[in-house]
Amino acid sequence: MAFLADALSRVKPSATIAVSQKARELKAKGRDVIGLGAGEPDFDTPDNIKKAAIDAINRGETKYTPVSGIPELRKAIAAKFKRENGLEYSWEQTIVGTGGKQILFNAFMATLNPGDEVVIPAPYWVSYPEMVALCGGTPVFVSATQEHNFKLQAADLEKAITPKTKWFIFNSPSNPTGAAYTHAELKALTDVLMKHPHVWVLTDDMYEHLTYGDFKFVTPVEVEPKLYDRTLTMNGVSKAYAMTGWRIGYAAGPIQLIKAMDMIQGQQTSGATSIAQWAAVEALNGTQDFIPANKKIFEGRRDLVVSMLNQAKGIACPVPEGAFYVYPSCAGLIGKTAPSGKVIETDEDFVSELLESEGVAVVHGSAFGLGPNFRISYATSEDLLEEACRRIQRFCGACK
Repeated sequence: MAFLADALSRVKPSATIAVSQKARELKAKGRDVIGLGAGEPDFDTPDNIKKAAIDAINRGETKYTPVSGIPELRKAIAAKFKRENGLEYSWEQTIVGTGGKQILFNAFMATLNPGDEVVIPAPYWVSYPEMVALCGGTPVFVSATQEHNFKLQAADLEKAITPKTKWFIFNSPSNPTGAAYTHAELKALTDVLMKHPHVWVLTDDMYEHLTYGDFKFVTPVEVEPKLYDRTLTMNGVSKAYAMTGWRIGYAAGPIQLIKAMDMIQGQQTSGATSIAQWAAVEALNGTQDFIPANKKIFEGRRDLVVSMLNQAKGIACPVPEGAFYVYPSCAGLIGKTAPSGKVIETDEDFVSELLESEGVAVVHGSAFGLGPNFRISYATSEDLLEEACRRIQRFCGACK
């Protein structure tokens, strides 16, 4: 009898975490490495949010909390959905988890049976298919190609849906591409979903506040209110509020799904950290003034990286609408010989040779389900980004 569960054979380690770990190991050995793999803002958590956590400690808010979250945070979440998205949820329809990952995992654990299919646009965040597989479901991938700015087309969604489809995962702005859907682009997808009442929508809005220029964010139920009874809308404080380490994600949806997720979480982790929850109350209810300022910085970084990458030989980098990633193609380098003498046959070869030759750590696109591309996170200083892009230009120029 095997000791480890069969389910482990269906999943792979996170490629983004692996790249960050590799960069750390090389730095520890004295290598000059610029890590552009992590999806984590370099900004500090705002002072008002940190103060709220300190105040919570001083008040003695250090005990177990209700599984689904403290009422104050759940009410703040319901108010946020009403204020920013025009969505009416009672606070009982909300749930708080230890990061967005737990929200997603618990939703799948609560709903998926063997043979159930989950439609996932590719490129996708690396954890989506692994979570589906761990929970017994079958990931069904649909390509959203660079030709369409990495946005899923309605006809392709239609083709992917079968009688076994239980969920459609939607992520805008996207990790890894930064692509964000306009109202019209999203309406084309919700029109398809309206024809298939057995398909539920899991929308990951984690990068909602990070869109650039005059782009206006919309979420599926905003666009098609008739999807309300079969949509779980997930979000969190990690990205816009620079609170990655606080580990607070949240969602709102139909009460029967929320109760099922609560039951699973009650046997799993129980409530998220009490102090982090009180900090999240302040994040949602307090001043939002720092968000536009941070967005402006991110937008400048995006423009710098896109411009410099498009000057690199063999690289083509589209301009994303949101998040803090770019997803350039390295197709022009496939078949070339790297400075080490190795022939670059895949995007994984490209990122491996780039790391060894120039000390720049990025993530290969095939890890996200679509290559030959690679993902760069520009959530780091402009000086480091400029130096990293110079190194990429030098590496590409040296490939023959």
